[in-house]
Amino acid sequence: RLRLHDGKLIKDRRYHLRTYPNCFVAKELTDWLIDHKEAPDRETGIRLMQKLMDHYIIHHVCDEHSDYKDAKLLYRFRKDDGTFPLSKDVKVFMRGQSLYEKLVSVEESILKVREENSVKYQRTFLGCEMIDWLVQEGEAENRKEAVELGRALLEHGIIQHVSNRHHFFDSDIVYQFWINFRRRRRLTELLNENSSRTLSESPDSPFCLRKLNPDPGNTSFLSVQTNKEIKIVSAVRRSSITSLAGNSSPYFSTTPTLVFPPVAECNPKSVLKRPVTNEELLSPGAPYIKKSLTIVGDAVGWGFVVRGGRPCHIQAVDPGGPAAAAGMKVCQFVFSVNGMYVLHLDYQTISSLIMTGPRTLVMEVMEAIE
Repeated sequence: RLRLHDGKLIKDRRYHLRTYPNCFVAKELTDWLIDHKEAPDRETGIRLMQKLMDHYIIHHVCDEHSDYKDAKLLYRFRKDDGTFPLSKDVKVFMRGQSLYEKLVSVEESILKVREENSVKYQRTFLGCEMIDWLVQEGEAENRKEAVELGRALLEHGIIQHVSNRHHFFDSDIVYQFWINFRRRRRLTELLNENSSRTLSESPDSPFCLRKLNPDPGNTSFLSVQTNKEIKIVSAVRRSSITSLAGNSSPYFSTTPTLVFPPVAECNPKSVLKRPVTNEELLSPGAPYIKKSLTIVGDAVGWGFVVRGGRPCHIQAVDPGGPAAAAGMKVCQFVFSVNGMYVLHLDYQTISSLIMTGPRTLVMEVMEAIE
């Protein structure tokens, strides 16, 4: 948008005796995308602009067209006419970007290379240092407000504890900015966001954890069959919530969204020894106890697999993931997700609820009394 303003493609234009401020001609913009190598051809350029329309970033000046047409029609960025929807997610993301730019541009910044468990991380800060800085710079009125801001940034995937084991606290715990806001993205990346692709860990990735000496080798995901046989599925990254039947694309649902390769097909049979009904779970005196789990997702998800339906159960748990750390176990039944009762839902619906919800996941599960 700013480049188009600089290039005078966005300007006041007159059509049918009416002046439309800050708009551009669709056909001219498609030409510009190709000339500036933002799109290889007109078809791709049209798809890119349609993506922006779908996300309420641009629109037809009279809202007479819901799709982007490569023609002499006038469109406008919603930020130029005040119609851009500033949801909570967008506001937190913009606040995080503003804080990041402010921090990296000052001398003696609190963002430094720090080491934890023999691993060095870039762009890190101590929780208490961030609190001090936010209050000192007037970004927060007091330490309580600063902690709330830090927690919002963590829950929206902008900052994180370097090893994903803590929420944000006013302490000497080491955190880092998870997003590299200064990495310029190419528009064509928008077309890949919903396709299965491997998460990049290169220094150019805006989402990598910026380890300076990452651990070699792949992680392993363990799941157990009913016959107790243990299989190891090697993967570049740990999967997040999905079906064990394969052919689905797990991803981590924060702003922005990360997409990962499909999980290898493994152990499609249920780990339950026998089917359990909702009536059995909820009957008075049933041998089940309810537990509440708070799981803060890490860079690759929450680290468990849900299967079945009415009720759904936990099919597998990554022993090194956030879910395991929160106390999740195989064979637990999913009672509620973020306060919503889900015993009557199937695993696809529950997976969707989780993956489109906040990064901090609150689940109630029912566990058999041993």
